[in-house]
Amino acid sequence: MKNREKKSLIAAAAALLATPAMLLACAATPAAFAAAEAPAATSADGGNASTATDGKTGGKTKSAVAAGTDGKVSNAVADGKNAGGTSTTPAVDGGGSSTSGNGTTDGNGTNSGTDGNDTTPVAGPVPNIIITNFDYGSAKTVSVGSDFNLSFTFQNMGKVAIDNLVVTVDGGESFAIAGGTNTFYFDKLGAGYAMTQSLPMQVLPSATSGAQGVTVSFKYEYVDAGTRSSNNSDIKISVPVSQPDRFELTNPVPPDGATVGSETTVTLNYVNKGKGDIANVEASIEGEGIQATNATQYVGNVASGANGSIGFAFTPTQAGDINATLRVTYEDSDGKTQKKEFPITITASDAAPVDPNDNGMVVPDDTAQEQGAPMWAWIVGALAVAAAIVATVVIVRKRRKAKKNQASIDDEWDDWSADGAGAAGDGADAAGAAGAAGAAGDETQVITPARA
Repeated sequence: MKNREKKSLIAAAAALLATPAMLLACAATPAAFAAAEAPAATSADGGNASTATDGKTGGKTKSAVAAGTDGKVSNAVADGKNAGGTSTTPAVDGGGSSTSGNGTTDGNGTNSGTDGNDTTPVAGPVPNIIITNFDYGSAKTVSVGSDFNLSFTFQNMGKVAIDNLVVTVDGGESFAIAGGTNTFYFDKLGAGYAMTQSLPMQVLPSATSGAQGVTVSFKYEYVDAGTRSSNNSDIKISVPVSQPDRFELTNPVPPDGATVGSETTVTLNYVNKGKGDIANVEASIEGEGIQATNATQYVGNVASGANGSIGFAFTPTQAGDINATLRVTYEDSDGKTQKKEFPITITASDAAPVDPNDNGMVVPDDTAQEQGAPMWAWIVGALAVAAAIVATVVIVRKRRKAKKNQASIDDEWDDWSADGAGAAGDGADAAGAAGAAGAAGDETQVITPARA
């Protein structure tokens, strides 16, 4: 019973001696105040010992305090400082380890570790380069086949400087370097500093409309925590490309001989000479004095290189000159709406009058009678004239030949007649002489016929 009372008195004295230290610990952290309720732990040898072990008791963290025989108290307070004033890191549980400024203490109170002078540097984050701004000229877009100047500003966003920086620009399938090189070298770029680089470029003819990419590559080195490292990055910027509007429309030709009340047509030819497609083509005709069958027509999309025609059928409602307008709207390869207008003048005449005594037949116009014969009639006439000439020549030649033959026959007949006449003359002379002789000797008798 006496021993038990002695132990109680010793514990009470130790608690009284530890009260000032507890008050100091309460000023640092509430956990130290909670440690005042824990019973004091004495070193095994009863000497001057200090305890820097935190444990868990019933889910509550408490700090152990030890008192020596000489009445001096040393404790581990919750603010991370030991009796010597150096930093400590209390262990999470009783079996863990805590690190003080001059060493480490495991959960069993055994000191081991370093001297607290470890100055090994810790490497920082990798420095990155970004493009903060770029420019391709004052125009909103660059046209296919045109030259432009590309400039861009890049900045070192890291905490350390970079060196041996190589910058490469790649225009892809839409752009090319218009003279010079696409690779640039920079010796050093400090942390937070920026630089600007520019180069001439050209838009290739094969480029399509829209935003086209340009790749800028960065390859560099840096030294951090005494170690040299390298890094690279690729950054893309986009440049808008536009195709020139080469959708061509020919001027419409007004019809000839338009008549009031009779339907006639006017056509408009088109061709897309551009590299891109034309979309939503729509055509219309407007004017006073005409009545169109389909005043508005939707043509649709026109591919690159395609052509066609747009025809309008309309009927004049009044005679004279009629002013009309053909309007075509479409979207170019950049998606912008374009509009083209073509004014035309149509001359219409009144319809031919109707003869009431001709059963509704239209009296022919005098101009139709004044028109010349068709070409085939001229050809047939020419052939007929040629045939007549040939026939005439043949007939004349035959007649001339017949006359020549008749003349030859007449000549032969004349010769034969002359010879016969001479012989007959000689005989007549002889007969005459004989008759004269008879007449001289005898008298001629006249016999008269008897009368009935």
